[in-house]
Amino acid sequence: MIVCSCNVISDHDIRKAVTSADELPRNPKQVYGCLGCSAECGRCARTIKTIIDEALGPCARACQSGCQHGHHQGRSPVQTIEDDIQSRFALAAC
Repeated sequence: MIVCSCNVISDHDIRKAVTSADELPRNPKQVYGCLGCSAECGRCARTIKTIIDEALGPCARACQSGCQHGHHQGRSPVQTIEDDIQSRFALAAC
């Protein structure tokens, strides 16, 4: 199913990006980056987030440090907090 008609991204593309990227995407902005594009209208952001959460399962809700999906590894606590804030508000206007 096409999730993003602006960039012609399917649900399969999103699932593949979430499960195979070196640093797993945790939000729509990161998925766009993995797929080599960027948000256009942003209407698909919620659907992309839902697919990410489904693909990562319980880890998406409460990822602990050291988790295989953790994007915090190798970063200082300050960097982690700043990255988290940026990613949460990256598509807030959508």
